[in-house]
Amino acid sequence: MLKIFAYLSRKEWLLILTSIIFIIGQVWLDLKLPDYMSEITTLVQTQSSGTRDIWLAGGKMLLCALGSALLAVIVGYFAAMVATSHAKTLRKTLFEKTLSFSLQEINRFSTASLITRSTNDIAQIQQTVAMGLQVMIKAPILAVWAIWKISDKNWHWSFATGIAVLALLIMISTLIIFVLPKFKIVQRLTDNLNRVTREGLMGIHVVRAYNAKEYQGEKFNSANTQLTNTNLLVNRLMAIMQPGMALIMSGLTLSIYWIGAHLIMDAGGTERIGLFSDMIVFTAYAMQVVMAFMMLAMTFILLPRASVSATRINEVLSTEAVIIDGQLTAAPTNRKGEIELRNVSFKYPNAEEYVLQNINFTVQQGETVAFIGSTGSGKSTLINLIPRFYDVTDGEVLIDGVNVKEYTQEALHDKLGYVSQKAVLFSGTVKSNVAYGKSSTEAQVEKAIAIAQGQDFVEKMEDSYEATITQGGTNLSGGQKQRLSIARAINREPEIFIFDDSFSALDYKTDRQLRMALKQETQGVTTLIVAQRIGTIKDCDKIIVLDEGKIVGIGKHEELLQNCQTYQEIAYSQLSKEELENDK
Repeated sequence: MLKIFAYLSRKEWLLILTSIIFIIGQVWLDLKLPDYMSEITTLVQTQSSGTRDIWLAGGKMLLCALGSALLAVIVGYFAAMVATSHAKTLRKTLFEKTLSFSLQEINRFSTASLITRSTNDIAQIQQTVAMGLQVMIKAPILAVWAIWKISDKNWHWSFATGIAVLALLIMISTLIIFVLPKFKIVQRLTDNLNRVTREGLMGIHVVRAYNAKEYQGEKFNSANTQLTNTNLLVNRLMAIMQPGMALIMSGLTLSIYWIGAHLIMDAGGTERIGLFSDMIVFTAYAMQVVMAFMMLAMTFILLPRASVSATRINEVLSTEAVIIDGQLTAAPTNRKGEIELRNVSFKYPNAEEYVLQNINFTVQQGETVAFIGSTGSGKSTLINLIPRFYDVTDGEVLIDGVNVKEYTQEALHDKLGYVSQKAVLFSGTVKSNVAYGKSSTEAQVEKAIAIAQGQDFVEKMEDSYEATITQGGTNLSGGQKQRLSIARAINREPEIFIFDDSFSALDYKTDRQLRMALKQETQGVTTLIVAQRIGTIKDCDKIIVLDEGKIVGIGKHEELLQNCQTYQEIAYSQLSKEELENDK
């Protein structure tokens, strides 16, 4: 929990220090009230006192109450400022940390969990900081000061107060022991509920197509019921606290008056006035003591949950990135768009078997190289090693003669135009999606879309290049999303294009036109293509065939048809013998 406070700024610490000073002033004013009560009680019972004296003491008491209220408002305002600003810093830091993660770190935390940590968990911290400045700091100051004030009073009353405080502490401690583990379960179940909800909403088309609404509903109900039942148990346990504290306070007041009644009856005439006055004052101070412990109890309600949330946030913030930036911002040679893999082997973290083994090949500037193989052969994994989404387990990946680990990630990614297997679009416009990550003119955006064969459908859309794109591009077809994703990569004007099965949703005609336009308009740019269709890759300068993580063939289409059995099997499964012979 303390680690979270390291993200407080100097201004926020200054506000906290100012709040503590105001809280001390507030406590002093609160504890002056019983003194004036004692004075008024004595004046009322003294025949020589006048109404003016009573009004004067009452006026001072009123001023103390108004002063305490004003300071409480100021402290509350400062607390809200500190808590909100701190939460903003945490959200920003957590988001930036998440963006710095490689796929290896991202896979450690589910998307649903990261969303919960960025929202629900930070909200718990924010609430605790806001309440903490008003309650956590005030409670111990009030308790110590009030106890010191009553320490010289009758020991009978002090003993009764001690018993009440002890009973309060036992009740709070018992509840915390039972409740704290449940808070951890609540946060985990919240993650699960978010996961199920997100899964159902993202796959809504499949859910409807398979008439699985009831199944998905049962899945949600199960997760929802688990969270609800755990929350109910926690809240029922915490609900015991309020009536328990009210019972203890009422019992303490009754004890003080019962003891006071016996003391007053046993005292002489002149002592009775002093004892009665002391009883009124002691009752007020005793209530302040109990109130201080009640405020601490509120703290104990918030702290366990905040502690769990802080642990979850720190877990993300303290995660060390596996992909470490190099120092180079540019290649030291004039080589451009060259790629070489030397003895590359790779296995996923905590996996026993290698996904890729002893991969060696070189791609010269301007070459178009394709990767093909059966599902699970390691094509996408190999491609992901070039932009350092993962680092190789053994061997080296070189771009322009330099190991990719020596580049800064920004410099490395500036060399690449990457199109992922799943077309990713963001909420915004056609133009903002194509110009993503680069400041571009309208003419540059239009050119990139034209090369990607997207001009026809974009110009038919309402508002054309300013047409709205929904989150994930759900208002576009699969082929349209792929073409805009390809246009985004073209717009970057990179040294190297990486297409990870990015033509799969295109028809053969559009596929061919796109590749022809790409070859004409981006001459000298190296292109890597992962594909499943022979038609997409047969004109490539080089085709690399993968099988179970190993290279089993390298060459042109015609060569591989002659000497690579794996390529032959793939080719004959897609095209007839006559079609393949006509292509030769």
